[in-house]
Amino acid sequence: MASSTEFQDMNGGSDDDFRYLIVRPEKGGIWDLMKYSLWGDIESGARFLESSGQVLEGAEEADDRRWVILVSIVARKILHLVSKPLEFTGFVSDFFLNLISLNGSLFGLFYNLLHGEVVIPERGTETFISAGGHMDKRMDLYQGKKLVEDLHNSGPAGEGIREVEMGDRATMDLCMMASKIAYENAEVVRNVVVHHWKMHFVDFYNCWDGYQKEKSTQVYLLCDKPKDANLILISFRGTEPFDADDWSTDFDYSWYEIPGVGKIHMGFLEALGLGYREDTTTFNYHLQKKSTNHTFNSEGSAGISNKGIPPEMVELSAYYMVREKLRSLLEEHKNAKFIVTGHSLGGALAILFPIVLVLHEEMKLMQKLLGVYTFGQPRVGNRELGRFMEAHLNHPVPKYFRLVYCNDMVPRLPYDDKTFLYKHFGVCLYYDSFYNEQRMDEEPNKNFFGITHVIPIHLNAVWELIRSLIIGYIVGPDYKEGLLAIKLRVVGLAMPGIAVHCSPDYVNSVRLGKLRDIQMSAF
Repeated sequence: MASSTEFQDMNGGSDDDFRYLIVRPEKGGIWDLMKYSLWGDIESGARFLESSGQVLEGAEEADDRRWVILVSIVARKILHLVSKPLEFTGFVSDFFLNLISLNGSLFGLFYNLLHGEVVIPERGTETFISAGGHMDKRMDLYQGKKLVEDLHNSGPAGEGIREVEMGDRATMDLCMMASKIAYENAEVVRNVVVHHWKMHFVDFYNCWDGYQKEKSTQVYLLCDKPKDANLILISFRGTEPFDADDWSTDFDYSWYEIPGVGKIHMGFLEALGLGYREDTTTFNYHLQKKSTNHTFNSEGSAGISNKGIPPEMVELSAYYMVREKLRSLLEEHKNAKFIVTGHSLGGALAILFPIVLVLHEEMKLMQKLLGVYTFGQPRVGNRELGRFMEAHLNHPVPKYFRLVYCNDMVPRLPYDDKTFLYKHFGVCLYYDSFYNEQRMDEEPNKNFFGITHVIPIHLNAVWELIRSLIIGYIVGPDYKEGLLAIKLRVVGLAMPGIAVHCSPDYVNSVRLGKLRDIQMSAF
């Protein structure tokens, strides 16, 4: 990895014009937290912050944003404490859920145990399903089936893409299911794409996350067919339910500001492999236009120019790996366009990907962007960032759609108030607990923690529990919720904003939501 000095040299100077604020829960103690929260002690609050300016600037940030910073610090400290038990719980849960499933049932497990025929699950195989996959076992496309048929039957001029524009519900269904299976291992994803959807699986990547300091960013690509494809889909994996670091990223309010572009969530940039907070000059380097000045040889390995990207970053970074694979796919499939999608954290990465493409002046790639669909996506930046992207995502027609289900807490993070200024942009498709859809700029109760919403949110959780018991009989067996999903609804009585973040309500919203007439990009 290039050193700080090397990054500055490649940037052509210092990063004085780039501002940042890093919230560091590990830098202060409980006593600092008490003095800061109870008595507003600025010096104690500033211990949790690292700023691009002087200590005084960081202290002012702490004082102005006390409530917001406090929520971030407390939540991330708690997540740090429970990270190992949570990881162990997930490990055990996944194993036993697959153990029971592969042996038919709990009764089948006991029967096989008595007869010495127990089937032991193997991680990383196409039969090992995540906890989320067991909670919502739907793998097949619903409305998306027609979309795939249209794409397969289209000619070389890309007639099938016109069907994508018109069949918006089918596109949403494909994107939601692609976001859902992104939580599975590579073999499961391959099996679903090839055998269930009859599409072409391209590749699955495990990429470096600078915040978590491990290969924890997953993304995969598919085409509608192996030759003369019309559609390329990129799906980023979202927040793992038993991964405290993923949840901590959602609660991290650290930002990095690019002059003329806006503030961007630092944790999401790190997840894309575009820098790391221990050396903020890395963000400066990767988020400047000149950092894209590189070439690739015919065999696909990096041929770096004097101001090019270090080869190890191309191999580890989700952004660079996906960008170069997308570039080669678009060269191979001349008529294809691409969609980017993701749920939760994956949704944040999905919209950040075209943002960085624009920043790097990858206009040829952006011309091939069909749309961005995200589900339960947290905020990624401030209002200035949204304005910067409007010209590229709103014209000639909207290309960026955020789907938000009812009281899901994650789209209400990081906090949006008059001082902190995290803002959503794009078209919000909001679904209530009856799956009625509304098109709006911002979801209701935008910060979730409002005192006036506490009672309605918990009453709604009661209704969602009742609905889970009857929806299969009213709508059809595909929507019947199993014991695991119902248990999550019970948990939702205490933590409604977290329980409804999982995939079932988003799949139901797309498939049961009222008809809409939203056009995607024009050709």
